[in-house]
Amino acid sequence: MNEFGRALRRWRRLRGVKQSHAAELFCVTQATLSRWESGRHRIPGKAAHELSRLLRAPLDAAGDAGLRRLVESSVLPVHLICDLSHRLLAASPARFATWNADAAELRGVSLWGFATDEIRLAESRLGELGWYDDNVAQVSFRTGANDNPIDPGILMWERLQLSDGTLARLVTTIRH
Repeated sequence: MNEFGRALRRWRRLRGVKQSHAAELFCVTQATLSRWESGRHRIPGKAAHELSRLLRAPLDAAGDAGLRRLVESSVLPVHLICDLSHRLLAASPARFATWNADAAELRGVSLWGFATDEIRLAESRLGELGWYDDNVAQVSFRTGANDNPIDPGILMWERLQLSDGTLARLVTTIRH
């Protein structure tokens, strides 16, 4: 099953949406939607874009204010991203210091373009580890540096569910 198929199934379950209703939303048959969820068919670009919009982690709900405050006041180099789009939701002052960037520049921007080869490899293995099926909620790995903003070290990813049911990823640098 691919990332979007898992995400679609998770979105439906969290909101109590039946396959038939989701199929109507995407203007496809229930059988097609089922194939998307099982990974037997790829979700076409337009539907994947719409699904990305539906699953985008906002971190603006009152229920997530405490999480944002904890991340933004942490002395550790941590940041929180949308698990699907990799958009930056919040970051600690220590993280922004290592990035040499201002919060306003990066908040809401996908950080995927900054990913090292090791980060890309770890991301590609999440499915086989059970990340999207809730079997694994934490992954650690070593990464090298790129020119900016990634420093070499051990990264820990932790999957968190936001108050609206979308998933976010807390990224912590354990050691440089």
